[in-house]
Amino acid sequence: MENNSQQEAPQIYWRVDEWFPDLSPEVKTRLKTYHDELIKFNRTVNLISAKTLFVADALHFADSILASKIIHGADPQMDQIYDFGSGNGFPGIVFAILYPSVKVVLVDTDQRKCEFLKHIAATLNLKNVTVENKNVESLPENSVKFAMCRGFASISKSILVTRKCMVKGGHFYHLKSEEWGIEVGEIPSQLCSIWTPALMGEYKLPVGAVKFAVVRTEKIQ
Repeated sequence: MENNSQQEAPQIYWRVDEWFPDLSPEVKTRLKTYHDELIKFNRTVNLISAKTLFVADALHFADSILASKIIHGADPQMDQIYDFGSGNGFPGIVFAILYPSVKVVLVDTDQRKCEFLKHIAATLNLKNVTVENKNVESLPENSVKFAMCRGFASISKSILVTRKCMVKGGHFYHLKSEEWGIEVGEIPSQLCSIWTPALMGEYKLPVGAVKFAVVRTEKIQ
């Protein structure tokens, strides 16, 4: 009996070009190359779950594009931003593609994922990307003014482990689900005296009805 499993495999979608027609051809090409490399490397390095592989264009790329626009719009003067727990490069690599004048520092403890990030930066010729294979807590004191994270940790844990490396007045952007308010409510009172949280923007992906949010915590002391 002929094996039809190959024909039956779910389609891997790429709809970013139609969802974001305002992006330049160069940006679209880089995003597609990133997508191709992600799919290829996911066979040997656990970058994204098998469940999201076929709709990575929506769940990872569109999500990172929409969130990056909110982050950059909130602090358009930034010249450098850290992506804590970057792992598969979301949102850091996408942010770097969209805003080449901003230096993006990708930080992760997983050496294999860091090698993937270095490969992507080189393949896409992203001169504004550097990769640091280290623990966030080991970053120098008062060395980070702007940061972002997606799937790194809860807001409470994120601001706890970065309280030394973030400067006073620093902005830390958290990509969250529509239940972001619950996480904000769980921030311990002692951390609230150091950080002030605020919702910077909500958005929906081009498919589905679930809302996502970008929450900013500002270090006030």
